[in-house]
Formats: sequence, C-alpha cells, structure tokens
Amino acid sequence: MHSLHELQATFATAILERDSSRIDWSVGGDNRRDRLAIYIGNVYHNLREALRAVYPTVDRLVGQQFFDHAANRYIRENPSQSGDIQRFGDRFPDFLANFHAAASLGYLADTATLEWLVHEAFHAADHAPLAFSQLTDLAGAACTTLRFRLHPACRLFASSFPVLKIWQVNQPAANSDETVDAGAGGDWLLVHRIGFAVDIQPLHAAEFAMLDALRGGRAVDDAYELALQQDPAFALGPFIERRILDSTIVGFDL
Repeated sequence: MHSLHELQATFATAILERDSSRIDWSVGGDNRRDRLAIYIGNVYHNLREALRAVYPTVDRLVGQQFFDHAANRYIRENPSQSGDIQRFGDRFPDFLANFHAAASLGYLADTATLEWLVHEAFHAADHAPLAFSQLTDLAGAACTTLRFRLHPACRLFASSFPVLKIWQVNQPAANSDETVDAGAGGDWLLVHRIGFAVDIQPLHAAEFAMLDALRGGRAVDDAYELALQQDPAFALGPFIERRILDSTIVGFDL
C-alpha cells in the first residue's frame, strides 16, 4: 500500500518524465494509458505556453519548434517550485545559457534575462513616490549618511550584448526586418514599471554603477565614488533629482 505522499510523488515524476507506465496501475479503466497520455500532454502544453507568454522574443528568435524542444527539456529538468505559475520561468535564462542546442546563440540567455526582468517588474509590488515632506528632510541631511531605496518594480541588467535592440526589433508592433549585430556592444539597462507599463531605459555606465550600488544598500558617497570611476564628470545632483521625479528612488534611510 502506497502512502498519499508516495503516490503524489510518483505521479508527479511520471508526468514530468512523460512515462505513464509508472502510474497506470493507479488508474482504473482499460484505456488508462491513453487518458494519462492526454493529461501529460496537457500539462506540458500549458507549461510551454506559460513560458512562451513570458519569453515571446526568445520564441521569435529561435522559432516555435526549437522553443518547444527547449521548453520540454526545461519543464522536465526544472519542476515548478511554486503554486504561482508566474514564477515558473525564473530559471529559463540559466537553462538556455547551458543548453547545448543554443550554444551558438550567445545572446539568447541575456535576451531571456531581459524578458524575465520585464516580467518581474510588471508583477512587482507598487510603491508611492517620495513625498514632498520627505524631500524637506532630505535637503537637510548629510549626503554621506543617506541610503536611497529603489522602487520595488525596478530591475537593473548589464549585458555584453545589445539586448535592448534585439528586444525592440522583435516586438510584435515593430514590423521590421532589421537585423542586429550581436557583437555591436553591450547595454546597461534600467527596467522600471511606470503605472501599468514596463519601460526599459538605456543607461550610461556611471548611472548604472550608481543605481546598482544604491540597490545594494551602499551610502550615497560610496555609490557616487563608483559612478565617478566610470565618468569623472558624473553630476550627482541632477541624477538624484531625475530619479526621484521618475520614482526610481522612492525612499531613503539616514
């Protein structure tokens, strides 16, 4: 007699490995394998479509047949760890980076990372802008003691590939046959939800260094030093003002 936990674990393994023979003994009826095959097919189809919804650019770059093949492998090797299907594809960029069939497409994993960050930003928590009353306190604070907090829907990404351009020319509304030189240089990007839309902003190296340091909890003076290493002419005041106004910075600690 199998316990409920053993039955559930065996059933899940059989579904992921697409091997109905593992569990056909637990299903009644003469056509049990056929019915299990339909169930397995539906599970894989739904998970593939969930991945395709998050990674439409990857799908367009490689084509449906390749994407389905990669997705099937991913589903089998990376079982969902959450009841929320929106989290299912979090390891897909890492999977693609190590997927032998995609070895010649060096930019593919980074493109997938950008798409996942867009997905994360869209579903992230909201936060009110920095209040004017807090700005009064900010004016009298010692800059070296400040630690700015970024909006929960902000994501930063540095890539050695022109992933923003790759993403842009593969959007449904682009209607473009433009090709992108994958060796044309990299991007520093801020992915930020504004209202109900996700915006991807290209950054200069100094801006990225500053925001990345602030996101990591560094004080303003430390983050500013890192920015100056990238650009000695980096202007701190206008940068802080702009990022407060666009709600990238939404709070601070002294």
